Amino acid sequence: MKRLTSSDKSTAQTQAQKQPPPSKLSNSISWILQGGVILSALLIVIGIALLPTRPGGLTPERVLNFPQTLTQVGAGLLILRPQAFIMLGLLLLIATPIVRVAASLVTFVIERDYKYVVITGTVLVILIFSLFLGSRSQENEVAINTFQIHFSLGVALMIFVGSLLAGVIGALVGLGGGIMVVPMLTIIFGFPIPFAIGVSIISVIATSSGAAVAYLRDHLTNIRIGMFLEIGTTLGAISGAFVAGLLAPNLLGVIFGIILIVSAAPLIFKIGEELPQNVSNDSWARTLNLASSYPDHKLGREVPYQVTRTPFGLAMMYIAGLISGLLGIGSGTFKVIAMDTIMRLPLKVSTTTSNLMIGVTAAASAGIYFSRGNIPPLIAAPVALGVLAGALLGARLLLHMSNKILRIIFVPVIIIAALEMILHGLGIGSF
Repeated sequence: MKRLTSSDKSTAQTQAQKQPPPSKLSNSISWILQGGVILSALLIVIGIALLPTRPGGLTPERVLNFPQTLTQVGAGLLILRPQAFIMLGLLLLIATPIVRVAASLVTFVIERDYKYVVITGTVLVILIFSLFLGSRSQENEVAINTFQIHFSLGVALMIFVGSLLAGVIGALVGLGGGIMVVPMLTIIFGFPIPFAIGVSIISVIATSSGAAVAYLRDHLTNIRIGMFLEIGTTLGAISGAFVAGLLAPNLLGVIFGIILIVSAAPLIFKIGEELPQNVSNDSWARTLNLASSYPDHKLGREVPYQVTRTPFGLAMMYIAGLISGLLGIGSGTFKVIAMDTIMRLPLKVSTTTSNLMIGVTAAASAGIYFSRGNIPPLIAAPVALGVLAGALLGARLLLHMSNKILRIIFVPVIIIAALEMILHGLGIGSF
């Protein structure tokens, strides 16, 4: 393995200094995410506050009776229908990552960074195309009202607490919280899997938007790496949506679960690694200005890093998006593994950059779940609020953790995610 000389290190620091200052882009994206999160949470809280003004209480019948189109949401707002306000808040949360990509495009245009104008424009086009596909895929939905649902104030509070924990873990390890939300809703509370997956998409976006605000302001996230790799994830998600009906998703779940366990093996051998060693920029990283640095509060210094095997990382992102499109699950584990073990980024950069990316991947499929009526507001509301609060807490905790501790947390989470995929594929358990 090639060792870095003092000349190489000097070159890395020079390349990091030559990068356009990230503050303008980071601050604009941070403000957009913060505004989207605050407005979304406010509307959800308003909807919850309006619930006692309407008869019916928190009954299963009320859970199943909610607006499922934009027209119904608009009509419900006019008559102060609680679930219409909650649904509007959820839709704004879904739109936040899309607005973030559009704002990034404008910022790159202003900075005359034309390489990233093309990259970001490509991501935005793919994202809009995926939303268009989602609006046209409503015919396969199964009636949910045949399921027996148990719902009450106590259930809603327990969902909030569970989602709070999911948000903390999701923010720390770069996942969307769905790894906990889906089994919690299906196994513990007995909700149907279409509801659980639809609400899980909300939890992914909430984790991404909530934690990214802090990560961007603390300059932990590499926006350029995230934007470039989002080309792979969004293309993969669309590909998965196209071929989902042609392949056996259960078999794929087992295969990808096994692949995920195998992929976790290098992490186990590097469990004590604090920072990657002997990494040199490849030609792609140099061309795209991917090398950077981040302030590590635990180490008490600025940590420069370089990026290698970029094409393989992009290919892995396509696979991650493909998994999301095929199986309807989050793929943050694959994103973090790709950046950590293939591209050799510091784990804090891998998890925070993955956190930024998962919101875009989830937003690409959220329109499908909304159009199918798979996002019930009364279930999604405590999940969204709990995950948002947990993500903000997790983002604060990460600043004071070492990469070693994050790796110790991340490895068991990967194994749990892999087992969930395998069990789901084998049809074992409610999930």
